[in-house]
Amino acid sequence: MNLDAASVGPHAIRAARQRIAGHVRHTPLLRLPGAALGVNCAELWLKLEHLQLGGSFKARGMFNRMLSLPIPAAGVVIASGGNAGIAVACAARALGVPCEVFLPELSSPAKRQALAALQATVVVGGAAYSDALAACLARQQQSGALLMHAYDQVEVVVGAGTLAAEIEADAGLPSRVLVSVGGGGLIAGVAAWFEGRCRVEALEPVGSPTLHAAWAAGEPVDVAVGGLAADALGARRIGQIAWPICQQHVAASHLLPEAAIVQAQRLLWTELRLAVEPAAALPLAALRCGAVQPQPDERIALVLCGANFDPTILS
Repeated sequence: MNLDAASVGPHAIRAARQRIAGHVRHTPLLRLPGAALGVNCAELWLKLEHLQLGGSFKARGMFNRMLSLPIPAAGVVIASGGNAGIAVACAARALGVPCEVFLPELSSPAKRQALAALQATVVVGGAAYSDALAACLARQQQSGALLMHAYDQVEVVVGAGTLAAEIEADAGLPSRVLVSVGGGGLIAGVAAWFEGRCRVEALEPVGSPTLHAAWAAGEPVDVAVGGLAADALGARRIGQIAWPICQQHVAASHLLPEAAIVQAQRLLWTELRLAVEPAAALPLAALRCGAVQPQPDERIALVLCGANFDPTILS
């Protein structure tokens, strides 16, 4: 395990919970019988992280990094497909520091509007996240702002892990946890908290298979990015911090068809009135389409990671 990944664990996550308390929300955990959503398991635990500040889990890591390090007068800068940028802008406004966000062209209008409302300076350019990142790095060298990363910084991964600590604090240890993967910050934080005490499984759309491709190749590799969740799960390769943690503590990786993701997203709306983005629907999609086949006595935690999308598509 690399040195950065080695510093991500329960002790650091406990410290981060204390650090960000009062800045982020302790989001609800909705417990349902599996049959309520057509799943053959004892219980589903829906971690409603789409209700987090900024509309996604990302606020946890961004607040943790900004509260852990000195912030220059130039403020903070990030490249983001949307959710991480929104989270940084939200934290920057709360802490009273300037914020600049570089977005790829494929970022959704809903996320751009959210950034504008948070008074962040927005720069749009480049076809994909990697292009926005290159422009962001050049800007950081010029301005001296604190560089924020969507998923590949220790403080960001540790902050994401506080979500898993909340699940256990609220309901105990689940049988397994299903987590969507883009760059891997969320699943790395979750897996680092549980450390093999329950089964953590990774979920990706077929169009954005960063972790799945890394496992197949035996190392992180670049992948093509596309599909309905590309603006949220659009990293081109798994993060350097996430990769060794996933190798050690993630039990399986599954690729899901887009049709199953859309169906799960609509089911969460029609049955529970939970309006979540496609990336947040992957856990339910995995159970509904048979990619993950639970045992009848299992208690399965589903991380509903975000809600930054155009909700009119659910009509």
